[in-house]
Amino acid sequence: MTSEHFDVLIVGAGISGIGAAYHLGANCPGKTYAILEGREAIGGTWDLFRYPGIRSDSDMYTLGYSFKPWTQAKAIADGPAILDYLHETARENDIERHIRFRHMVKRASWSSETASWTVDIETGADKTIVQYTCNFLFMCSGYYSYKGGYTPEFPGADKFQGRIVHPQKWTSDIDYKDKRVIVIGSGATAVTLVPEMAKEAAHVTMLQRSPTYVVSRPAEDALANKLRAWLPAKLAYGLTRWKNVLFGMYFFRMARNKPQQVKEYILNMVKEQLGEEYVAKHFTPTYNPWDQRLCLVPDSDLFEAIKTDRADVVTDHIETFTADGIKLKSGTELKADLIVTATGLNMEMLSGLEITVDGKPVTVGKTFNYKGMMFSGVPNLASSFGYTNASWTLKCDLTCAYVCRLINHMDKTGTRQATPVLKYPNMESEPWFDFSSGYVQRALGKLPLQGTEAPWKVYQNYALDLVALKFGKVEDGVMQFTNKASDQKAATPAKQQAAA
Repeated sequence: MTSEHFDVLIVGAGISGIGAAYHLGANCPGKTYAILEGREAIGGTWDLFRYPGIRSDSDMYTLGYSFKPWTQAKAIADGPAILDYLHETARENDIERHIRFRHMVKRASWSSETASWTVDIETGADKTIVQYTCNFLFMCSGYYSYKGGYTPEFPGADKFQGRIVHPQKWTSDIDYKDKRVIVIGSGATAVTLVPEMAKEAAHVTMLQRSPTYVVSRPAEDALANKLRAWLPAKLAYGLTRWKNVLFGMYFFRMARNKPQQVKEYILNMVKEQLGEEYVAKHFTPTYNPWDQRLCLVPDSDLFEAIKTDRADVVTDHIETFTADGIKLKSGTELKADLIVTATGLNMEMLSGLEITVDGKPVTVGKTFNYKGMMFSGVPNLASSFGYTNASWTLKCDLTCAYVCRLINHMDKTGTRQATPVLKYPNMESEPWFDFSSGYVQRALGKLPLQGTEAPWKVYQNYALDLVALKFGKVEDGVMQFTNKASDQKAATPAKQQAAA
């Protein structure tokens, strides 16, 4: 069986994996690494999703990397532009040569004796198994299954004579020009699809069980574009990044402390576009802002599509699919040629990786999450997981910087193993996420737990994480550094003598 050894193995060549590779090269230049990518291309989400209008739901000044300024005029960027940005980052930093495509990680086994992970990987079309070993395993594979999105079992779906497609499985042959389209759902994907498809479709209906908070924002950041004209790109980018970070933190805090006030603020903005009656029926959720993620639409494109009658919103429950559409529980029937099920993703921690530590299986759902990135009792393994209330990359950048600090500290102290240890096994626990979103609730049993205080508490706060991860002590009394190479060498003759 093929075997290679690396100091670090990165799993995933998406936005997190490319960022991890950059940080390793910049902060741990002597370390060898490889990126294992299950697909045939880099980009992760931004290469996988091909549905009409695919774009970011965060501004690129915070979704972009801290080390690479975003220089395009649009702050809310489309998928192809983001993918170009990732390719450019990989090329500029000589990352591409480290990527092993069609390498799907399946199992990882930690050995304290060798202080290394043995990773089983399926390669190529024939899924040949190869083994790599590494000292540190860095999971950067995102939070959802690439195999397929979540689609409920709709009654009568087999009767529908048109086409049914989930956005995650969108293909180039799907024709919606002059067609009647129903988009089921009202999350980030749905509010992206509807205005884009409305440009060519006969009509698009967004069918939702309950409303979602939708916020409009300019596609371009006027101040950012002015700053870039006046200042060096890196400085302009940094100032805009912090402006947006601080505003996002302020808005989230306001939503938590004064939810009714924030709710009225959001709804009043939508009322200016669509009127009070329409908003009351279709854009007024029963939950508070940020109990679920807000949906962003650039330049009010969703509202404009509705105002021009190219699209509409229907709030109701599905009774059954029919041959030519959907019958609702209210008795209304919606006609359609194409139905798009924008009904969510299937969350998946660590790409579904099977993990053992010294021969004992690890159940991730029973571990506590350390600093939002590592798992109690699991050595030398980190997972890059972004914020739910801000741009994904903000947390990933901090995670990468911390992993590099951790690796360098082990080198400095001569230790080979870094393990977050839960000192109080009966510590009070909470769900990792406090979101009420369906995709989170369906996956709670697969997600790690969090505690009620640091470092086991997930604060979803960039400022706190910046202090803790970039400047805080690595030796915090919880992270245990053990397994010195010198101890291992000293123990070997003793073992041999005992055996004799």
